[in-house]
Amino acid sequence: MKELVRCRPCGYVMEADKLGDVCPACGMPRKVFEPYREKVSLNRLRLLNLDLHPIAIHLSQALVIAIPVFIFLAGIFPDFRPDVIRGVLVFSVFIFPFTLVLAMITGVIDGLTRFKTLKTPLLKYKILFSIIIVSLSILMMALGPREDYGIWTFVLSILCLAAGVQLGLWGKKLINVILPGTYPQKKGNRKASATPEQTEA
Repeated sequence: MKELVRCRPCGYVMEADKLGDVCPACGMPRKVFEPYREKVSLNRLRLLNLDLHPIAIHLSQALVIAIPVFIFLAGIFPDFRPDVIRGVLVFSVFIFPFTLVLAMITGVIDGLTRFKTLKTPLLKYKILFSIIIVSLSILMMALGPREDYGIWTFVLSILCLAAGVQLGLWGKKLINVILPGTYPQKKGNRKASATPEQTEA
């Protein structure tokens, strides 16, 4: 593994050979950097560095914002490219549940990799809200064509947006949180009770 350094003021971690005169994050001089050692196993780090969950989340976030915006535009400007707006709206409503399922699957992988469990209080709330938003999106996909993507589609999309915002706020608090050690750990393994430094040695 390459040598890592960490900025003491802001906590930014980077490879030592890529460090310039200042910290890329906060702009402090390079003298404030100190040697840094990862507290997690290389396998877990590789998986987290793929950023599967953040990428999947961004797909669904784009749609949860686009759907109410396009319904609003169609209502305010009914003569402005109605074929294009309707086409994008129909596609967004249809594909939205699938992006959410992808976000949930990658979220489970991310949670197990970071915390080795899905039973923490915040993760339980995130799972509950994820189920709610997926259910709302499926209802919206079923109801939208029947009511010609009108008021109920708009209401359901706003509820999805509200749930998505709450999920984002929780996710923001967890983005840099991770338990040290290796993963997975077998029950009864002596390393399970070792310190991070001992585990990585």
